[in-house]
Amino acid sequence: MKKILLGLLIALSSCTVQKINSSIKKSEVFDKGHLGFMLVDPGKDKPLVAINSDKYFIPASNTKLFTFYASYSILGDGLVNGLNYLEQGDSLIFWGTGDPSFLHPDLKNDKVLEFLKSSKKDLYLLDNFDQVAAFGPGWSWDWYNAYYATERSAFPMYGNVVRFEKAKEEQRITVIPERFRTSLSGKDNENWQGFQFRRERFSNLFSYQISNEKVDEAFVTDIPFITSAEMSAVMLLELLGKRVEVIKNESYLKLDPMKLQTHSVDSIYSQMMKISDNFLAEQLMLLVSDQLTNSLSPADAISYAKENLLSELPDEVIWYDGSGLSSRNMFTPKSIIALLGKIREAVPLEKIKAYFPAGGESGTIRNWYKADEGQVPYIYAKTGSLSMANSLSGYLITKSGKILHFSCLMNNYAIPANDLKTELQKVLYFIHDKY
Repeated sequence: MKKILLGLLIALSSCTVQKINSSIKKSEVFDKGHLGFMLVDPGKDKPLVAINSDKYFIPASNTKLFTFYASYSILGDGLVNGLNYLEQGDSLIFWGTGDPSFLHPDLKNDKVLEFLKSSKKDLYLLDNFDQVAAFGPGWSWDWYNAYYATERSAFPMYGNVVRFEKAKEEQRITVIPERFRTSLSGKDNENWQGFQFRRERFSNLFSYQISNEKVDEAFVTDIPFITSAEMSAVMLLELLGKRVEVIKNESYLKLDPMKLQTHSVDSIYSQMMKISDNFLAEQLMLLVSDQLTNSLSPADAISYAKENLLSELPDEVIWYDGSGLSSRNMFTPKSIIALLGKIREAVPLEKIKAYFPAGGESGTIRNWYKADEGQVPYIYAKTGSLSMANSLSGYLITKSGKILHFSCLMNNYAIPANDLKTELQKVLYFIHDKY
């Protein structure tokens, strides 16, 4: 009898897998572009579904899965090194590690500020900004005004953005940091729909316009500002009430500095993954580089990760930045599936659930992949989107309690992204319900 039941279960499982394959291959939606899909039950010897799984695709923000794994492997889940510094006589010489949390409007870390305030020594900011290009390789020049392409830098302050916000029915716009209020000009515009803030391309001058109909509505908008060592020194002077001098002396960068631990990296992982924060992803790779070499090189951090953490992946990863903004990044579904397995081995499931967006509940998939009413989420996965790419990769929990690994990469679709998500939602729910 047991053999009969086992045979029946295998037959039912095989039938389900065939239906999953068929629903994907015969989909009129998925047929309109290039699709890579892989579904794995870690307890099985071979994939349940493998469609173009060894082909390369532009992953968009699925790149953050690689950034997360590299960061978690090198930085762990404790405190980040928020500042490098040397004490020489009556001088405190300090420089940035790439830590994005310093005075960030969401993370609100002021440990570096308190450390510098408490010092009785003369303060010198060592300029290592040249180690970091503001934009990553392959980024578009016209993204300068968009939060998703906030400048990378060695010593970020306030997340390298100006936050403009207004409560409902309030007339005054709050500006964080306040110093940029005098750089803001704007007006109500009866011909404008909604509200818009912009920065001039080559200067920290900002403007806005708000329609008369929207003037009483609440909003929060983050716009990148242009940063530099000199700008950082001025902002520190305003906050500390004492002079901070910028120095350029590369010999200091060759010394072994003391490191100030500041902010929990857990919260950085969570915000980076949940809302797909490109700035945090880029800065995490700088923190990895600093930890490994005391220098800031995303390329070096990526090379180290490929050689020491990802060498066992089935296909070489073509990896250029931390965020996935670069269209030069290319991965195969098979390699992403292998990475998801490595993440499961290294990271406790409860932490994965805390870091990853949850279907119908949090992050970039809070409105998608909803569980049945009264049930917990069944999808924990990272999204990705560029004009030519949509992706979703992560973990699917079936009603039978199995945890499956999946990766879906979709490129060159000339249809609305919501059409792709709707079709994928049907497929993933069927797997959740039937497997």
